[in-house]
Formats: sequence, C-alpha cells, structure tokens
Amino acid sequence: MLYIAFIFGACLLIGIPIAFCLGLSGLFGLWKIDVISYQVLAQRMFTGLDIFPLMAIPLFILAGSLMEAGGITRRLVDFSNLLVGHLKGGLAHTNIVASMLMAGISGAGVADAAAIGALLIPSMKKEGYSPEFSAAVVAAASVSGPIIPPSITMVVYASIVGVSVGGLFLAGIIPGVLLCLSLMVLVFFMARRHNYVWRSRRSTIKEMARGFLSAASALVMPAIIIGGIVGGIFTATEAAAVAVAYAFVIGVFVYKQIPLRNLRMHLITAGKTSGSILFIIACANILAWVLASQQVPQMLTEYMLSLSTNPYLILLVVNVFLLVVGMFLETGAAVILLSPILHPALTGMGLHPLHVGLIFVLNLSIGLITPPVGICLFVTCSIANISLEKLAKAIIPFLLVEFAVLFMVSFLPGLVLCIPRLFGFA
Repeated sequence: MLYIAFIFGACLLIGIPIAFCLGLSGLFGLWKIDVISYQVLAQRMFTGLDIFPLMAIPLFILAGSLMEAGGITRRLVDFSNLLVGHLKGGLAHTNIVASMLMAGISGAGVADAAAIGALLIPSMKKEGYSPEFSAAVVAAASVSGPIIPPSITMVVYASIVGVSVGGLFLAGIIPGVLLCLSLMVLVFFMARRHNYVWRSRRSTIKEMARGFLSAASALVMPAIIIGGIVGGIFTATEAAAVAVAYAFVIGVFVYKQIPLRNLRMHLITAGKTSGSILFIIACANILAWVLASQQVPQMLTEYMLSLSTNPYLILLVVNVFLLVVGMFLETGAAVILLSPILHPALTGMGLHPLHVGLIFVLNLSIGLITPPVGICLFVTCSIANISLEKLAKAIIPFLLVEFAVLFMVSFLPGLVLCIPRLFGFA
C-alpha cells in the first residue's frame, strides 16, 4: 500500500484539491488490484454517500447559516460579556464563552472563528489587546466548534464508522466545556501578566436576565437538538431538519433580520459547502474500499498489538500521529481517510467506540490551529491583519493547554463516557 501513500502525498504536494487526491489514490489502488472499472468506481462513490445520517450535514450547515444571519452571534457575544466581562482579560473571556455557545449552533470551528472574530477582534484591538493575542484567543476557542454538539465532524465520523451520532454528541459535552474553561484559566494569567483592561463592574442580575432573554432563542436550539435525539423523539438527521425549521422561524419572524429574498442565497451557500464535503466523502470511499479489500485495518491492528498490549500506550502513539496529520491535512478529509483504518484497530484493543471517536475528533480539531495548514489561523490572520508567523508564535501557549486537555480526555475515559452512560449510550 506504499504506492497509494506515495500517490496521495504527491498529489497533495503539487496542490491538487483533497477530493481528487483521494479519488486518484483510490483509482490507482483499483488498478493495482485489477478491479478497475467504471461500474466499481461509480458504485463505491454512491455507497459512500448512501448513508442516512449524512443528510444531516447540509441541514446543519443551513441551520448554522440562518442562525448567524439572524443576529444570533451578536446576542451571544453580548450575553457572554455580561457573564464574564468583569474578569481579568474580560473581552478575551467573552470571546471564549461566545465561541462555546456558538459551537452549539454552528457545529464548525471555521464558522465560529469567522463570526466571533469579525465581531470581537476589532473591539479587543481597540481596548488595547495586542492583535496577536486577540487572534490567538479567537482561533484557540474555535476548536470547541467541532467538539460541543451539534458537530458536523462528529456526524461524518459516526456515519463512516457506524457509531451513534447522539452518543458521540453527548461524549463531546464535558471535553468541550473543559477545553473552554482551561483556555479561560490561561487567559486570566496572561491578562494579569500583560495588564490588559477589563470591565471592573459586575453585571447585575437584572442585566444578565435581560441578556439571557435576548439570547434565549439561540440557547434553546442545542437543547432541542440534543434533547430530541436523547429522548428518542427524532434521529440526528431529523434533528438537523428541526434545527433548520427553528432557525428559519427565529431569523425571519422573531428577530426579523433575514429577508425572505435572502433565503435563496443561504440555500446556495449551504449547497456549495455541503457539496464539497460530500464529494470528498464519495472520493474517499473509493480509497477506503481499496484499503479494506487489502485488509489494511487488520494489518494495522496486528502491527499495533505487536508493539504493545497496553491500549493506552498505543493511544499515545495514535494521538501523536493524529496531531501530526492535523498539521497538514484538512479535518474532514483526515476523518474520512483515517477513521475506517484506526477506529477498528483501537476498538479491537478494548477501547470504547465513543471514547475513540471523541479522541479522533478532538485531535483533528486541534489541527485547525496548528501551522502550516490550520484553517482557523488563516481566518483570524486576515481579520486581525497580522502575519501567520506572528500568530503561530502567539498560539503556542493555547496549543499547550489544548494538548493537556487532549491527553486528559485520552487517559481519563470517564470524562468522555459519563454523560453517554447516563443516557444509555455507553
């Protein structure tokens, strides 16, 4: 299988889009095993998409787009500022809490970085925060987007490896909150060291209640999605459809910030984004079928077991491997390419499928802020108008904190599994 890795790496290096890198590698693999035919090619691409939970992807993307256009982001930022703006480094804390709340709506780190960054980076710079620090906080907090449910990355992962979407959503709650709290601790000490300004007056109960009521429509959405899935009222895909209907009603009739004439634009944008993701999945399924037919997952499992019988030692190696992969490969593509190989290898060693899934998603989500291909770094660089080199240096303390959370989650599975167990998913 080395020739497939060579073809894939060569295509990446010369700048071919990731979907075609996967498709060409799979096509070359079919040729090597003498199964090359247009019928097999089309069949593999179709079966890669013929998975009911994948229908949730365009629906969650559309719901997130409608909620953002409906003025949700500004209300969440204002409410977050009322809650934590009085802490040292007030706007930075506001940034993190707002990202955590936005994660329950958008399900994507890049969307969080763009929406929150556009609102708060200019304000932070005006208040005396350095551009590098402002951009680093936004980028680091955006990692919670794919961890706190609902999560588009989790839907893709669960669909590919066959685990419960609802169970994986629940598994992300504690790690996502722990990630944000850890970043807030770091921000507190950095703000004290650099003497950044903050709002000295605490918000009154009346002000917080008013802010909560203003943001309540947004805060209810994650509760509807998770509550409906856990309660057995609807599936993850049906939950995504409910989210779209809810976002439409809130944006058009409650907040009245989405004119009906703009719906066509949101539908087209969601369609384009969904199309690119689903095309990657279709192309990746060709390669996944080739690897499965050559028993690569089984060989990898046997190789890992030959290294050690301790699953946590193997997990440490896998963590390092995924962090390196996340530095060079886009999150969705890495999930699609590697999950069919590593998931059965790790679960075969006795690790819980939901634990493995959360570790997988968290590792690759951290890749959103690791150079050289950290997409959120490029987003926040452009908003803050700074170079990637400056931001890469400023992001290091935040990366170290997120690495610490990653290893806590990896070696303390109770953090991941306790909520799924309460609801019968683990």
